[in-house]
Amino acid sequence: MKKIIISFFIAVSFSGLVNAQNQATTDLTFLIKTSHGNIKVKLFNDTPQHRDNFLKLVKDGFYNGSIFHRVINSFMIQGGGAANGTNNIGYTIPAEILAKYFHKKGALAAARMPDQVNPKKESSGSQFYIVQGRIYTEADLTAIEQRTGKTFSAEQRKAYKTIGGTPQLDGDYTVFGEVTEGMDVIEKIAAVKTGAADKPVEDIKMTIEIIK
Repeated sequence: MKKIIISFFIAVSFSGLVNAQNQATTDLTFLIKTSHGNIKVKLFNDTPQHRDNFLKLVKDGFYNGSIFHRVINSFMIQGGGAANGTNNIGYTIPAEILAKYFHKKGALAAARMPDQVNPKKESSGSQFYIVQGRIYTEADLTAIEQRTGKTFSAEQRKAYKTIGGTPQLDGDYTVFGEVTEGMDVIEKIAAVKTGAADKPVEDIKMTIEIIK
């Protein structure tokens, strides 16, 4: 499943670009505007490098006019690669993988290269995905645990059996935020017709702005 959401970008060392920023402890919230509606997300303060990097890119207008270039129904929608969808911004971000943040429906996470070339699980400097996922049964979750060696907490199991998500990705990608409004928009985007490489046949462009 990893290969499905891996973005095409070159893994290079994170430059400390965002280290100089000193953000407030209140949640940062953003509005992702699309032709299918708006999505509101909040970022977690205990994944500060991802938070600050996302904030900088939004302030720079990096995402404006970019597209959701990979959409897989019952899995996720991915974007953040500038205008053509797959451009690499030129750096990676150290992993900030925390067990309390997992891939439930609505999770905002960073795409990355696979372990074979990226054993530290460093994130793309710009590409992200939002989880749509599906509902899992107790048996499904047990099977994933047995196959992968993962262990799901009671909280994870409850979420995956009720609202759904993508549990097989837990512990491998940095989840750094979550959707607070607009899951219906994600459902609409996930349902669009796609072609080669899961790219929507009709471009779904976005602009992102900070909510004051």
